[in-house]
Amino acid sequence: MGVPTVGCTCAVCTSPDPRDRRLRPSVLVRWKDGGSEPRQHAVLIDTGPDFRQQALRAGIAHLDGVLYTHGHADHILGMDDLRPLSFIAQHAGGPIPLYASSETAAVLERVYDYTFSPEATYATRARVEICPLSERTQIHGVEFIHVPVWHGKMPVAGFRFGDTAYLTDVSEIPESSFALLEGVRTLVLPALRHKPHPTHATVQQAVAWAQRIGAGQTWLTHIAHELGHEETNRMLPENVRMAWDGLEVPVHLNHAAGEERRA
Repeated sequence: MGVPTVGCTCAVCTSPDPRDRRLRPSVLVRWKDGGSEPRQHAVLIDTGPDFRQQALRAGIAHLDGVLYTHGHADHILGMDDLRPLSFIAQHAGGPIPLYASSETAAVLERVYDYTFSPEATYATRARVEICPLSERTQIHGVEFIHVPVWHGKMPVAGFRFGDTAYLTDVSEIPESSFALLEGVRTLVLPALRHKPHPTHATVQQAVAWAQRIGAGQTWLTHIAHELGHEETNRMLPENVRMAWDGLEVPVHLNHAAGEERRA
């Protein structure tokens, strides 16, 4: 729901700490290719309702693609704000690809009927194209590996890219997906609150997963207003910390040719 939560006057929602102000979760991955004139590439994971504000803060001028975790409102309702970026992409050669599972694609097509319907006539609709989400998606030489997880009874896509993995809206990680997370150095996990929730991980669950996976650094995201930033950090292991809006983390990406790039 974001923090402050509408209608709430709790200690976290009224906190003066700017790290207790949270927009809906999303991740931007940027890197430069290895050409003689290196070009910067950018891939987004999810377009939540706050995407416009986040894009302006991050200075996003172009996107090479969007990966979707699932079709819930807090992860897709900013899709229409891709429009100006999609006009740039269309002028440069084609629509922005949106990589989504069949379930998520069906939600996008229903919610954004005026964009995706064959009968759509809206002249300034987003120039985007839904593409099937594969087990491994190559975007300008970087491989994004689909890590299946569960959000209650709903399948959700996590992603691994290079030495980093991003999981959100998770209540269970299948054994087969732990294998895909071996060797991860930077890990992003959800931690909604302390109290158990039917479809989201608690802080305790996230810390246990982080310890099992063994990443050097874990960042917690998808945080509700029950968790104050500084108060929660004080109880966490040294290599597990609360993420905050605008956090930037250097990572290493393994390209298709085997070379490693920093992002």
